[in-house]
Amino acid sequence: MLLLSLFNDGVSAASDCATTINGLKIMLGDQRESLQWVETTMDDGKPLVVSIVEKPGALALEFIKTGEGLWAEGSGTVCRAGADLEIRFDHEQLRFGPAANWILRNLAGSASKFTLTAVGSERLRIATRGWSGTFAPRAN
Repeated sequence: MLLLSLFNDGVSAASDCATTINGLKIMLGDQRESLQWVETTMDDGKPLVVSIVEKPGALALEFIKTGEGLWAEGSGTVCRAGADLEIRFDHEQLRFGPAANWILRNLAGSASKFTLTAVGSERLRIATRGWSGTFAPRAN
C-alpha cells in the first residue's frame, strides 16, 4: 500500500516532501495504490471519504461526508514527519464545507496540518487539532 509503505523503515525516498501525485509516489517508492480512503470510526453511519488529489502546484486533501457533501479540503505539501506523513497547509488553504460541524470549525479552524499515521498494515489514522478518524483503503 502506497501510504502505508511510508512506515517501512527500508523505504528510501528521493525527497522528504511532495506537491504532486507522482512526487508522492516517488517519495514513498510505490506506484500502485489508489489515494482514496473510507472512515471506519464514524458514529453516525456516514463515513468520510478522504482523497489525496493533485491541484495546480500542490496536493489536496478532500473529505466528503457520505450523504452530506464537503466536510473539509485544503491544498498543501505532503511531507515526512518522522514515522508519519503530514499534509501542511497555509492558513488560507484550509476550508471547511457545510458538512463540518461548528465544533470542528472552532477547534480545527486554525489547523495548519493533518497527520497521517499507519495503524497496522491496512488502516490509516488521520488527525488534526480537535478531530481524528481511522480509515481503510477504498475498494476500486
